Amino acid sequence: MTQPPHDEPTARSQDELREQVERTRHELGDTVQQLADRADVKTRAREKALAVREQAETRVHALRGQARTKAAHVAHTVEEKLPEPVKQKGAAAAHEAREKAAHVARAVEEKLPEPVRQKAAQAEQAWQDKAPQPVRDHRTALLAGAGAVLVAWLLIRRRSHS
Repeated sequence: MTQPPHDEPTARSQDELREQVERTRHELGDTVQQLADRADVKTRAREKALAVREQAETRVHALRGQARTKAAHVAHTVEEKLPEPVKQKGAAAAHEAREKAAHVARAVEEKLPEPVRQKAAQAEQAWQDKAPQPVRDHRTALLAGAGAVLVAWLLIRRRSHS
């Protein structure tokens, strides 16, 4: 390169010449790096696959939300269109399930030792004082679940001490 480029003025001193050479090296290095990046098919394919996967995950998430909304709407529509005998049968089944849960809770409660019953009564009173109304409305189911957990814990404890 004996001739300077036509769009740049010639250097007036050695320092200016060194700066021009250094700047040209950096520009050339950047250009080579860009070309190498374009030639790296494996990395470009991996980046493209990652972008497509992220796009697909976003779409799946959106479709799941739409499906949940649609399912809730369909369930509500079906419930509205159910004949009254079917609705009554469903309500009866729900009532029966609640009754069975209450029966199980009473059976578990009867088999508990007295100190455990007293502790449970104290805990229930504290719970009644602090629990929000929606939780209190489902008391039987919650107590049945708690009783089942307690029985399971007692059985596990008994087996581990044997």
